[in-house]
Amino acid sequence: MERAGDGLPEILPASNRVGGNAMDETQNAALLVVDVQQGLLDKGPFEKERLAETIGRLLGEFRREQKPVLFVRHDDGPGTELAAGAPGWEIAREVSPLKGEKIFDKRFNSAFLETGLEEYLGEAGIKTLVVAGLQTEYCIDATVKSAFERGFKVLLPKGGITTFDNGSFSAAQINRFYYESIWRGRYGEILEGAGV
Repeated sequence: MERAGDGLPEILPASNRVGGNAMDETQNAALLVVDVQQGLLDKGPFEKERLAETIGRLLGEFRREQKPVLFVRHDDGPGTELAAGAPGWEIAREVSPLKGEKIFDKRFNSAFLETGLEEYLGEAGIKTLVVAGLQTEYCIDATVKSAFERGFKVLLPKGGITTFDNGSFSAAQINRFYYESIWRGRYGEILEGAGV
């Protein structure tokens, strides 16, 4: 589903765009980019290029439609590569925020805990979140479940969320498990046919 001339996929159906059906839930959508920080991308997560490309497409889509683009940045505390102010803590160059795009700093897995995100979304009238970023089994899962519990519709783009291999499972296994066994039909909808 590409629009003629720009080569970028349509993430949201045309009826959900500005000027479309205002009653549609995704009319009040925001893109939430979680923990796509330089220190994590430098470690080479699974399908890093696909992640950057997918998030890049989402950013293009939301910015074109003048829908909110929000970033979440994790602070792991002093002495860590994700400590506030450290080079690894910064939002990755591949997905840099534009001037005026909000960044919410967090210390916990959930993007909602002690960040002001929930209050901001309420004031902005946001009802739907397209969640992308790192890491599948930690901050993404906690954020997805927190959003669901607060009544948000959650959309999860295939290729827009990833993690790392661990001692027990490959990143591919972790991603498949969360997309298919945890999130789908329970906490969110999977965006897989939108050209992402």
